[in-house]
Amino acid sequence: MARISGVLLDLSGVVFSGGAAIGDAVAAIADLRAADLPLRFVTNTTSEPLRVLREKLRGLGIEASDEHVFTPATAARRLLQERGLSPHFLMHPNLLEDFEDPSGNPPDAVVVGDAGRAFTFDALNAAFRLIDGGAAFIALARNRTFRDGTGALSLDAGPFVAALEYATRREALLIGKPSAAFYEAAVSHLGTPAGETVMIGDDAESDVQGAMEAGMAGILVRTGKYREGDETRIGPAPTATLADLRQAVDWVLERT
Repeated sequence: MARISGVLLDLSGVVFSGGAAIGDAVAAIADLRAADLPLRFVTNTTSEPLRVLREKLRGLGIEASDEHVFTPATAARRLLQERGLSPHFLMHPNLLEDFEDPSGNPPDAVVVGDAGRAFTFDALNAAFRLIDGGAAFIALARNRTFRDGTGALSLDAGPFVAALEYATRREALLIGKPSAAFYEAAVSHLGTPAGETVMIGDDAESDVQGAMEAGMAGILVRTGKYREGDETRIGPAPTATLADLRQAVDWVLERT
């Protein structure tokens, strides 16, 4: 394969779990930066704003500015601005700070993220009625699960997006991973060719398969939400399946 000249890196389940770094992740990222490899953090987290993600990284000793972190919320905000849409949000209240204040106009778009306990019948039904009435239907992510602070798997936004798709007979416009547009924007900002870029993540579908479909190499790590055999559930198979970020970084550095 081609040499590696740039890295996209998932956060939750790869770099940290809850508030703690996973294994040797902090030192591994330092090694990437010491090698002068362009690096961007790409996450499908839709319950924490960009500010909190930056603070979490800095708390671990990893410096990251806004331009180093790609989130579905920032991509959705640009889309809403470009199309002049007035959104109705079905997401965690903490994420609202990443969006502009509502215009006061009647909503003509529904934006769905990980609303957690706010995924009530009334909230889902309100979103359903707007979408069914013609509002744009935008999903920040459609991950099946995430691993919470207790270490247990929980439902992510994907099952709720699927429920709204089923009820409205409409397909959501996906903004986050594994959408091609999300990966293309990240690679463009990174400034490296897709064929020389690697994505490292713990989600076989959203991280690895999505990146490989966009022309990148994909490394699946056996941390976070990884479950035994995940590498066999996608096609093509990951470029590599490794124990953790430390091994993934070593793999990358051998190919620079």
